[in-house]
Amino acid sequence: MSSTAQLSARARITSLLDDNSFVEVGAFVTKRSTDFNLQQKETPADGVITGYGVIDGNLVYVYSQDATSMGGSIGEMHAKKIAHIYDLALKVGAPVIGLVDSTGLRLQEATDALNGFGEIYLKQTLASGIIPQITAVFGNCGGGLAVVASLSDFSFMEGKQARLFVNSPNALVGNSKDKCDTSKAVYQAKIGLVDYVGETEADVISKIRDLIIILPTNNEDDASFDECTDDLNRLLPAFTTEVNDSKKALIDISDSNYFFEIKPDYAREMVTGFIRLNGVTVGAVANRTEILDDADKVSERFDGTLTAGGCDKAASFVTFCDAFNIPVLTLTNVSGYKASIEEEKNIAKASAKLTYAFANATVPKVNVIVGKAFGSAYITMNSKHIGADLVFALPTAQIGTMDADLAAQIMYDGEASSAIKDKAAEYAALQSSAEAAAKRGYVDSIIEPDMVRKHAIYSFEMLFTKRENRPAKKHGTI
Repeated sequence: MSSTAQLSARARITSLLDDNSFVEVGAFVTKRSTDFNLQQKETPADGVITGYGVIDGNLVYVYSQDATSMGGSIGEMHAKKIAHIYDLALKVGAPVIGLVDSTGLRLQEATDALNGFGEIYLKQTLASGIIPQITAVFGNCGGGLAVVASLSDFSFMEGKQARLFVNSPNALVGNSKDKCDTSKAVYQAKIGLVDYVGETEADVISKIRDLIIILPTNNEDDASFDECTDDLNRLLPAFTTEVNDSKKALIDISDSNYFFEIKPDYAREMVTGFIRLNGVTVGAVANRTEILDDADKVSERFDGTLTAGGCDKAASFVTFCDAFNIPVLTLTNVSGYKASIEEEKNIAKASAKLTYAFANATVPKVNVIVGKAFGSAYITMNSKHIGADLVFALPTAQIGTMDADLAAQIMYDGEASSAIKDKAAEYAALQSSAEAAAKRGYVDSIIEPDMVRKHAIYSFEMLFTKRENRPAKKHGTI
């Protein structure tokens, strides 16, 4: 049940939508089952309020579970109301936002309730890649409801009262809630299931509004633009100092320093989020080697390698961008793959998924090599070799199979250190420099750091009408 400090199901909708814009659908729907004396229980709206409204003028469909009505549990008619909202949203091409606060399956309705879960799963699957789906957890979201959250494109959680789990913490072998509360928002954010954790319900609702405003309403909508009041030719004098903390670099590149980060607490060595360039929403993916605090002091360092978590985070983000025709910008600074026993379990498959996501995407793709670009990890990071439309490099970028010193040591093993040093310098000039890559056509232009915003804007402007045909197939298998 919701605590008294939380908003009611209807108040959440009112806070989410523009003033006086909510229109309720199915207000009089109630349960049909009478098993276990259900006819004696009042279930207003069968535990879920459904309808439509607007956010900053953008049509959205919404459902909000009411924990004061049988715990917001999902029964037959509860599920049908949500499924109906999906049907309407698919017909008109508008996002669906689910506000979750439920005890889960309504046991009194048994197989009817199970069928209801299946209907919701099916609608979410059919809607995937057609309309954006956002789920926000304000109370309990357990068992099959956790699947609903994961079938969504974006999941939000309130940080104090919200709980998200398939199996409760106490049901896990060798665990207890006191030992590790796996249902809490902070845990789910760190493992990558949740895209954003808000301190309050108002914070979560505000973030959902921000996200809706910058996203297209469906996969055929090309109107996710805003007026750009920033200088299109604005230089970035601090860009050189920001490349290691690529979040700061992306903020600097974006119109009016706008940045909506996705999964900020998961795989922090990889940054994903939305920026604006000349008013257009652009998906950004960037390697990160350090995190700077507000005083520009290094608070955390990374080794510049691709991890399984980072690949997973970036791959799902690129796939979403491609589905909704959102251009993709990458800032590449990668030295290889993370080398550890734990990473070796998943890194090959995860990097394959990221490679596939970039290669399969037909949206405009621009890559800026801001540091190292070594080995097949570099290929994976939106290189020209797998389909990037334009690749830029900073003058100091290093592009090749591996670090020049290590390459020289391997090729001239047993020779004097002075000779190896000379060969390393020669290798760097001939094989690992930005100029060497540009001469071979793997880099389109070598640009100065302060010119990155300007080049990115004009590149995407040129690529705006890009069309790319691929071999006919049902779908890939990666």
